[in-house]
Amino acid sequence: MIKPLIDKNDALLHREVKDVTAFDNSLKALIQDLEDSLYHYNGVGIAAPQIGVDLKVALVDMEQDGILQLVNPEITYYSEDKESDVEGCLSVPDVFGMVDRSTEIVVKANDLEGNEIEMTAYDDIARIIQHEVDHLYGTMFTDKVTRYISEEELEAMYDEEA
Repeated sequence: MIKPLIDKNDALLHREVKDVTAFDNSLKALIQDLEDSLYHYNGVGIAAPQIGVDLKVALVDMEQDGILQLVNPEITYYSEDKESDVEGCLSVPDVFGMVDRSTEIVVKANDLEGNEIEMTAYDDIARIIQHEVDHLYGTMFTDKVTRYISEEELEAMYDEEA
């Protein structure tokens, strides 16, 4: 079910949320709600706090590889190699800025049954995972922006890439 996004000033977006302890149908329902909401709002990632849920769950759209489900994710490695790129956020509409992120990370998380999984992510997927995991610890991308980008600048950047 599509859920409304909470206001960017809501306290839930500015503090660490709780670990998932019950790997049951309520978790599966939450993940379905997150997926429905992600597609409805045309996002590339979404975290449970963005829809008002106080749990460490996030989804990342990996395009042809499907949806990456992250339950209790923890990034255990950040490469020293960083790249600055434009980010935006479903919770902060029409605001864009340059954010420095590691180009390679290792993330540990649980699957739907509670089993521990680990994966290495690179470039854009690493960036999205870092952005979503930040949400679970109360950090917004606006806390990390090095320079805000106007809509005109953003359009010009996309025109150059086309």
